[in-house]
Amino acid sequence: MITREPIFPANRHALYEQHGYSAAIRSGDLLFVSGQVGSRADGTPEPDFAAQVERAFENLAATLAAAGCTFDDLIDVTTFHTDPEHQFETIMQIKQRVFPQPPYPNWTAVGVTWLAGFDFEIKVIARIPDQRDQRSLSQSA
Repeated sequence: MITREPIFPANRHALYEQHGYSAAIRSGDLLFVSGQVGSRADGTPEPDFAAQVERAFENLAATLAAAGCTFDDLIDVTTFHTDPEHQFETIMQIKQRVFPQPPYPNWTAVGVTWLAGFDFEIKVIARIPDQRDQRSLSQSA
């Protein structure tokens, strides 16, 4: 049987309870993060698109941190967009701030017609750093 450990950020947002899902699942040294959206703590969407994308990345960062990960640990990224043609420039500006230099994670962008009231969603797979890796990095710094 596969061991699955649910992971939640310190400030869980209401969507996890409302829709019955985990923010992420740890399985071995992999972290499978559910789609993160630009929701406020009460689960409502951030109305401004750029702010919604920023908040989605903040929600993602909080979920990664709960498992001891950062954006540097991402392996696979999938994003969902309700209007990719008009949203792409805004998303790319934010993406370039989050991932300013190589190596970049692989990335798949998908245009969709519905995201439960949201306009952007990001889901990822990350490798959870080995505690020995963390100690080695801190000792070499």
